[in-house]
Amino acid sequence: MPSTGSQRAQDPLRHLYGILLVALLALNLAGCDQGEQSDRIVIRFPHVTAPGTPKGRGADAFRTLVAERLGDQVSVEVFPSAQLMNDDDSLDALMFGEVQMIAISLSKLDRLTHDFQVFDLPFLFDDLEQVKRFQASDVGQELLATLSDKGILGLAYWHNGMKQFGGPHALRTPADGAGLNFRIQESDVLQAQVLAFGGIPQKMALAEVYQALQTGAIDAQENTWSNNYSQKFFEVQPVFTETRHGYLGYLVAVNQEFWNGLPAEVRNELNAALAEVTVQVNREAESINQAAREQIEASGQSQIVGLTEAELEEWRNTMRPVWTEFEGLIAPGIVDAARGSASAAEGR
Repeated sequence: MPSTGSQRAQDPLRHLYGILLVALLALNLAGCDQGEQSDRIVIRFPHVTAPGTPKGRGADAFRTLVAERLGDQVSVEVFPSAQLMNDDDSLDALMFGEVQMIAISLSKLDRLTHDFQVFDLPFLFDDLEQVKRFQASDVGQELLATLSDKGILGLAYWHNGMKQFGGPHALRTPADGAGLNFRIQESDVLQAQVLAFGGIPQKMALAEVYQALQTGAIDAQENTWSNNYSQKFFEVQPVFTETRHGYLGYLVAVNQEFWNGLPAEVRNELNAALAEVTVQVNREAESINQAAREQIEASGQSQIVGLTEAELEEWRNTMRPVWTEFEGLIAPGIVDAARGSASAAEGR
């Protein structure tokens, strides 16, 4: 049965438990920082992906660069693979100041604002270059401050890659996905996307997907090659259909009160380090995904199926109503700016 609304609204006790756990972890970690390191600024940076993914590499590169430049003043503590908390809890923890920095999937932000839903609209972007062009535009940069009234300051966008469909069989047409249980991130746009072709959306944390595929709790999912490889989904997903139908990226954000309270010279160095790492992450994202695709193919454990232009057009036509459903919720001008950035690449 499809999930509706926020999972958190359906399970308040689980959410409360998550918040209490985060608070206890933060207090415990804070106690470890007492004494000899008491003057050092600590930036706790949890994320849910594996270290070898674009986000994982970016977080580690940021930690390394900060250690080189501000080692006596600032310590960045990275917690990959949901070791400390999942994406949803990290967003709450950031707002409460229990962690200082996150790189959260843009899809997870729709419970706070509709504006980031633009990134989930299916077939809006063909590739990462089009995404990069929009994110660098005035509208894309203005989006970074959208959550400032909630105590969250966006600093940068990090790419993961374009998404493909995984399933029990090739999804050459929308009809091939009808009736399948699809894992999605906690996004109403992604829910509507699956419903558009008759699938059954299941909102689920990334860490739960492997077992859900293994046990048959879900049949299918969408993800980038880097996540499909690093999470080992290819071991339990018979077929991947190469659709490039959506974008998966992250908002690198900080607790605004913490950030504004830093000494100006420290904040400037951190900004410079993050800008340098962002260029590196976004430059390498495509090659990381391509390497992951090749490794999945070489494993022989999953089949990768390509689509014809006619088959892709059928998918586009089926998902087009999702745009109509959500375009009115997103602030005026954002979708047009994104479409303009995408069209500029091909002069269309």
